[in-house]
Amino acid sequence: MKKIGAILLASALVTAASAQTNQPPGRPMSLQDCFAAALTNNFDVRIERFNPEISQFNLSAAYSGYDPQLSFSGQHQYNDTGGYYQNGQFVPPSEDHGNFFNTALTGGTPWGMTYNLGGNVSEQHVTRGLDTNFLTSSTSSGSVGLSVTQPLLKNFWIDDTRLTILVAKNQLKYSEQGLRNQLITTLTAVENAYYELIYARENVKVQQEAQELAQTQLDQDQQRVQVGSLAPLDVQQDQAQVAQRRADLIAAESALGTAQRVLKNLITDEYSKSFDEDIQPTMTLEAQRQFFNLQDSWSKGMTERPDLQQAKLNVERQGIQLKYDRNQLYPEVDLIGSYGFNGSGDQYHNSFMQMNDGSRPYYTYGGQLTIPLGNISARNRVKAGKATEKQLLLALKQLEQNVMVQIDDAVGVARADYEGVGASRQARVYAEAALDAEQKKYAVGKSTTFTVLQLQNNLTAARLQEIRALADYNEALANLSAAEGSTLERQHLDIEGK
Repeated sequence: MKKIGAILLASALVTAASAQTNQPPGRPMSLQDCFAAALTNNFDVRIERFNPEISQFNLSAAYSGYDPQLSFSGQHQYNDTGGYYQNGQFVPPSEDHGNFFNTALTGGTPWGMTYNLGGNVSEQHVTRGLDTNFLTSSTSSGSVGLSVTQPLLKNFWIDDTRLTILVAKNQLKYSEQGLRNQLITTLTAVENAYYELIYARENVKVQQEAQELAQTQLDQDQQRVQVGSLAPLDVQQDQAQVAQRRADLIAAESALGTAQRVLKNLITDEYSKSFDEDIQPTMTLEAQRQFFNLQDSWSKGMTERPDLQQAKLNVERQGIQLKYDRNQLYPEVDLIGSYGFNGSGDQYHNSFMQMNDGSRPYYTYGGQLTIPLGNISARNRVKAGKATEKQLLLALKQLEQNVMVQIDDAVGVARADYEGVGASRQARVYAEAALDAEQKKYAVGKSTTFTVLQLQNNLTAARLQEIRALADYNEALANLSAAEGSTLERQHLDIEGK
């Protein structure tokens, strides 16, 4: 018998160890740990991080409008006219061939001026006549110089390149605010999911306690049936209560699994490696007193809400476009000028020497005026731009009002949830006291099974209501920070450092 008992004990130990081994690995995590994981792994954040990088590249590319361009061309020319008669006279054949080369360095400046620094050189050989009676001549010519055009009205304050650069700078700021908005959205979701996980775990504990309470009541009533102090039919109520509590526990465990998956999806980019982990929050649900100041919250919202800053950038970008469109209304009044040196001779080196000596200068200066007659396109673009600007300003005012309403709602919810925590805590205390008193009455035969079970249900509901209120209050604080746009500040997170 001792051997059999030892074998059974060993088997029980092995079974218990195996059950522990099959348990998912525990991973204690604080809220800050979850934030850090989300900032590194969350797909939405990682995707959004590319936008400022892309915008920076686009801004750098916009400056390419000032990049000088170097061009070079060269060609060889040959022409044989052949002999022919003209007015009874024979025109001897001619043959000419030559080489022509051109080069230029062109570009623009931030104040709208365009320039062309270029040069050309050619050498040509001409042969006329027949057989030994022919004449050959060689000539070479070239020039080098600089020509500039400076706008005084149209394209002076702003031109295509400056428009592209200013819009690209605006877009960079817009994308940075977009990243901020995504961080706030993700971190708020992580915080809410973290509190929901705590609630789900506490819910399982409450349901386990409720099941144990119902099972204890059933065991006690079965003993009463055995001694004859309770009718067997009364035990059926206890059995129904135990079954219901078992169903509630199963539902709570399922909800816990869902809460685990929601949080994991927010903080990991390799779900297959962490799906079986048991995230164990190191925090507990508490209700820290917060003093709300609606004016301060509104001030934060007006200055920190990323979507509001993006709306302001939309107005700013339209102002840039409108400035450009207005400048296009003006006629083109340009100063033009050029200066350089010529060269000529029999061969290349003669032309190069004269251009190098600067003995044959040339220059031009003057102005040019181009007036668009009608200018219908530019005038209507300005009108459309003004209307668009007014529309964006109205949209901005609407968003500001919506933000104020959202913050007002969030403050109201947080205040109500805090009061709800205190009320639910008192309800739970009263429910515990009521059940304890009723159980004492039941023990001396002054109460019924139905009443005890009803008070057990009331206590379970009160416990769930209390932890629900705690979770709701903490989530309300997170949502208020999101409405203000102050989540990063509240959590002491630096967007540049992440």
